[in-house]
Amino acid sequence: MFQNLVTLLTLACSLSSAFSAPIRKREVPQEHSHEQFLTSVRTNLNLNNPDRIQDPVFALLGNAAASVGAGQITDIDCLQQATADQAFTNAKAAGNIQGMVDALIYRALERNTGRIGLVSAPCTSLKAINPEIAAIQQHQDPASTNAKAVNKAITLELAKQIAAVGGNPQDALKSGTFAPGRLDDATAKGNTCDNTDDPVGCIFTQNRLVPDATAAEITAAVGGAGSGTGTNNSAECPVVTNVVTVTVAGPEGTPTAAAPAATAPATAPANTGGNLQVFAGKLGNVAAPAVNVGGRGFAVAGSDSFLNKAAAIGRSCDIQHNQCANVANSAAGRSSGLTVGQCDSQTNQCRAANGV
Repeated sequence: MFQNLVTLLTLACSLSSAFSAPIRKREVPQEHSHEQFLTSVRTNLNLNNPDRIQDPVFALLGNAAASVGAGQITDIDCLQQATADQAFTNAKAAGNIQGMVDALIYRALERNTGRIGLVSAPCTSLKAINPEIAAIQQHQDPASTNAKAVNKAITLELAKQIAAVGGNPQDALKSGTFAPGRLDDATAKGNTCDNTDDPVGCIFTQNRLVPDATAAEITAAVGGAGSGTGTNNSAECPVVTNVVTVTVAGPEGTPTAAAPAATAPATAPANTGGNLQVFAGKLGNVAAPAVNVGGRGFAVAGSDSFLNKAAAIGRSCDIQHNQCANVANSAAGRSSGLTVGQCDSQTNQCRAANGV
């Protein structure tokens, strides 16, 4: 019996040493770095949480810790998508555009992984209900292979989806992560931060976010949404002319230039009241939103305004696609035989009909 006791004590000491030993090259936690989006997603998730996900923060942890708060989600690699998807669904039902935008940004946030440079696995076993969420993947550790290009592509796609729901596509830049850490950093701290007491998020207040793209690249990715800085709109706006009148006066007949006439504002053509969106198809009884002259040039009903007609038409077709896909993914849509593939084909037809 004494020998058994010694054995048990030895085992206990060994386990204690194993758990107390420092873990080398493990990525330091950063799940609270974008706290404002966790707060928003938490609020919207709690409106209706059928999978009993305990809190949005769990999805940003490594799989072992995340499983504690996963509720009925059995594939932990899909917990972040499932959390974002339900929060987006609830925000959409409430007509909360900012809530939808925040859920999209949350879906794109980097998850904690086992070490610096290690990528997190994609979700492959669950399909998001909302196509906007399905289009987004999470950021990867900035020290991982090809992370710069991967994270930039994620941000540009995020910008498109934010714009499609009526948000500001430039907000996609807020999903960015930190500067890459060194793979030989024994502390694994890198350039991260993690502060539960910062309601905005320490990556913002400590100025640690590294943008994945420029504002101009975001604007280009969504087809003209945003400020439009540097965009040539000569094809859409009338030519503005300064009129100078020259008269002959005085004994020497010296020409005298009158003051230039007031410059007319560079405005879009007058709205004739017609819908510029000519496509009439509407699978799932969802029509493409109307496009009319207005706003910064051309306004899409229920969405944004654009500097050129092609961008506005493109957005109208994209919104129809997303709404069509929502119907296709619903119980009624599935029973009717409508598929997302049919919505994809309709979007191509919408663009072709408008010549964009």
